[in-house]
Amino acid sequence: MLLYHGSAHIIEKPAYGKGKKNNDYGRGFYCTEHEEMAKEWAVDEHLDGYVNRYRLEESGLNILHLGSHEYCVLHWITLLLQNRQFDLETPLAREAYRYLCEHFSVDLQGVDVIVGYRADDSFFSFASDFVEGIISVSQLSAALKLGELGEQVFLRSRRAFAALEYLGSEPVSAEEWYRRKAERDTKARAAYHTINKEAYIPGELYMIRILDEEVKPDDPRLQ
Repeated sequence: MLLYHGSAHIIEKPAYGKGKKNNDYGRGFYCTEHEEMAKEWAVDEHLDGYVNRYRLEESGLNILHLGSHEYCVLHWITLLLQNRQFDLETPLAREAYRYLCEHFSVDLQGVDVIVGYRADDSFFSFASDFVEGIISVSQLSAALKLGELGEQVFLRSRRAFAALEYLGSEPVSAEEWYRRKAERDTKARAAYHTINKEAYIPGELYMIRILDEEVKPDDPRLQ
């Protein structure tokens, strides 16, 4: 698997145990299979960066794909709740957190790599709206496709880090790639506004209905 990591620095040997613990899937090394996406991640508004290239030897690794049939969008959002910092200001949001963690937690025992959605700023706001009961499961699933972010590849174990081979780096211009990143985020937010968040859609699975009906992961409405 060819992977790319955007950063302000050249990273020849990623260090196990480093990184922010409040990232999407916890502390580890976040990559993408899409070089252009890594270039967007590499820059800030006035700060150039680097795209680092790697080869991951997959054999012998336990790779969890959140997009596989055994998982649904609620497994992804539960991982976010357990790692990112959400403002659980309402009783509904707090009960949603409790219920999702109880029934949709993902068993990460022995998992080396996670492949799944990336919650950038715009996606994170979509997830917050779902937990607050503003949008339904189907609206959340639609929102996740708006930014065309694809999937990220998260290395979480010593074995995964040992299987990563550095291939090189190249500089990335903030002038070009920050503009692209900002345009992508703006496009996603604008498209999200076309989703009718004000109207209740009968038959849809909102957070409060999931709680009332005690919806479980094997519910066909989540597929």
